[in-house]
Amino acid sequence: MRYLPIGKDFFIQNRQNFIKNLRPGSIAVFNSNDIYPTNADGTMPFRQNNDLFYLTGIDQEETMLLLFPDAKEENMREILFIKETNEHVAIWEGQKLSKKEASEISGIARVVWVSQFESIFETILPDCQHIYLNSNEHNRSVKVVETRDDRFVHWCQEKYPLYKYERSAPILHSLRAIKASQEIEMICKACEITEKAFRRILGFIRPGIKEYEIEAEFLHEFVRNGSRGPAYQPIIASGANSCILHYISNNQVCKDGDIILMDVAAEYGNYASDFTRVVPVNGKFSKRQKDVYNAVLRVMRGAFQMLTPGNDMKNYNAQVGNLMEKELVDLGLLKMDNVKKQDKDNPLYKKYFMHGTSHALGLDVHDVFDKARKFEPGMVFTVEPGIYTPEEGFGIRIENDVWISEKGPVDLMKNIPIEAEDIENLMFKR
Repeated sequence: MRYLPIGKDFFIQNRQNFIKNLRPGSIAVFNSNDIYPTNADGTMPFRQNNDLFYLTGIDQEETMLLLFPDAKEENMREILFIKETNEHVAIWEGQKLSKKEASEISGIARVVWVSQFESIFETILPDCQHIYLNSNEHNRSVKVVETRDDRFVHWCQEKYPLYKYERSAPILHSLRAIKASQEIEMICKACEITEKAFRRILGFIRPGIKEYEIEAEFLHEFVRNGSRGPAYQPIIASGANSCILHYISNNQVCKDGDIILMDVAAEYGNYASDFTRVVPVNGKFSKRQKDVYNAVLRVMRGAFQMLTPGNDMKNYNAQVGNLMEKELVDLGLLKMDNVKKQDKDNPLYKKYFMHGTSHALGLDVHDVFDKARKFEPGMVFTVEPGIYTPEEGFGIRIENDVWISEKGPVDLMKNIPIEAEDIENLMFKR
């Protein structure tokens, strides 16, 4: 295991919290993700289903969790099903988790082979009234490939049509929005690894280097520090590429006088960090580049102070929009007369700042979160304002991760250089 494991008490508590939200007489079932094929006998790297991981800590394929808190027999109340290993699997893939190891990680006393699931499920179904099934209900998900959870939903409803079916996702969305101290520690570790990588590349960037070479330096530092790699597809966007919000080609030459927007961050133990900085290719911002950079930085710092308990995403984005309007007017990109006459439902600042300021962060980079919910202590968000000016050939986005504590917002990336002058000084020392 690359990462230091989270103690089993965390997963025990998560299951207890989930169970409190179930109807009487309910069963809930969760599945691991599949290992997805490429071509021939190739496969994609395995990534665990975040809901199953949140409830068990098991980071292995072909895993299932069954919860039946009202079962008459205690050994039927929570059962973990794992892949049975054999000599062939051990030789070709390495040893899989033993029942004892899976129990120690998850805190679940009863662990059986996944091949036994159907027989056990049929045994206990007559005693239940509701079946909770899980699915990906993220508001930005695009379902093209059927998941293991999806297949289980179809199988279960077809084979047992007379039961009352419920959704697990709304419960988990609510629970996962508030991060426990163990989760904050994992996110902080991902942030620390990201910091090491950023400091590394400041001494590496120069005119003539290719975007993918910078990406490689990030990946090197991530992996050598125990991360599986980036938490999302890296964006290394030089020059005009920095105005493309999801630019991932990373194949252009970085030119003297241009800036590089780098939106790339590490994951650690399945938890994500999210990070963006803009640096000058030659180590020195032009006056205009620095003016726009500092405008974005002021908006970012203003946004930090608005991430407080009781605020909400709609009001927060409107407040940040007001800050951005002022900066765009001061930069000469908007005229105040036009701002005063603008359509409030389509504000002019969105021409230059067209995305949201923040999203939830956790097991997913864009973590599950109800946007109508008010901010609460324990939530973690990104803060990532930007100004994009294609007509000037560059875009600026700056991003840190913020934890809302009982005492207010805490910048989890406060140690990463952010001032334009600090970035220039570090690049000058290379």
